[in-house]
Amino acid sequence: MKEEIDEFIEMIGDEGLRGMVRHLLQEPEIELAGERLSLDEAPAGSKVHHPYSGGLLEHTLAVARLAKTLSEIVEQIYGCEVNRDLVLAGALLHDAMKRYVYTPGEKGGFGSSPLGERIDHLTLLVAEMYRLGSPLDLIHIVASHHGDASPISPRTIEALIVSIADYADSELNRKAQRAAEYILENAGESLKPNSSKEAFRILKAKAEEGIEGVLRLLHGEA
Repeated sequence: MKEEIDEFIEMIGDEGLRGMVRHLLQEPEIELAGERLSLDEAPAGSKVHHPYSGGLLEHTLAVARLAKTLSEIVEQIYGCEVNRDLVLAGALLHDAMKRYVYTPGEKGGFGSSPLGERIDHLTLLVAEMYRLGSPLDLIHIVASHHGDASPISPRTIEALIVSIADYADSELNRKAQRAAEYILENAGESLKPNSSKEAFRILKAKAEEGIEGVLRLLHGEA
């Protein structure tokens, strides 16, 4: 998946913007933060969505794909020009600082890092982007990507696209995880799905073969 992230970075036509995205995703230098998780191992959340190792990478790629498709819809169906460089940059960067605010928990999963106990990922990213001289419209995309729950709501087409893409993937993952947990509970299993791929396999097994299919999947008989 990291190769696909690199491919999306290369789609950004503006050289300065492309370099900034690459820097923030691959080589950020934030003295305040101390240690950070890699993009491969960081979660996208501790509870709500993608709360497992690799979740941030999955979510970032999914949001980039969704945002690209939404940009095409807005242009080709609704007839409105979209700055695709800003959309891709915002989609790739919107959760970039989650690597700094989570740390592996002692009993599994993830919890807040010492930095994450004091500063949220959104504030950290906006501050760093401002320090680096990021375009105001890109900072706005990041600052508003939580939609109505953001410090400021999306006020550009590009910000709206990224916000909707983020919400769509977050909700898809959250609901798949919760549904898989419910199925496992009804199957008498105390386990929880440890990735989105496992959650979707459980949902598919239940839909096609019932609880028996889920049990076969869990016990290596599928």
